[in-house]
Amino acid sequence: MSAYVQGFRSRGIRADAVHLPRGRAERAAGVFVARAAPHLIAGGHSFGGRAASLAASQADFAGLVLFGFPLAGKAGERTSHFPRIRCPVLVLSGEDDELSPIDVLREKVTLLQDGRLVSFPGSGHQLEGALDEALDIAAAFVRELRVR
Repeated sequence: MSAYVQGFRSRGIRADAVHLPRGRAERAAGVFVARAAPHLIAGGHSFGGRAASLAASQADFAGLVLFGFPLAGKAGERTSHFPRIRCPVLVLSGEDDELSPIDVLREKVTLLQDGRLVSFPGSGHQLEGALDEALDIAAAFVRELRVR
């Protein structure tokens, strides 16, 4: 997470990493739920993003930023909570992400009440070659949420 936290901080966005327990994302979601507040924006990469999204389906956040959301062959199961997320959600994904086929992810993002997907051609799960652009877009999203 350090690249993401440092990336936000270098763009003037306060960001902190949280330690998530290993195991099921449902268990890790509790870490985010315990910190939930209507003025906070949650998110993460892969497992962390999945845990944050599960938390956002249970608690109020101002927004959600998901980098490399992992479908991992279980798209229906891993996104079944999406309709319960009420806050704006930004999903950033590489178009060559082996864990999340972009066509499937595009379909699943439509389950979000206020979701937006930005994809990066030639980039995989780690957003190789596109991380700076993804962080620029994510920082703009966070700033926009703060204005609302």
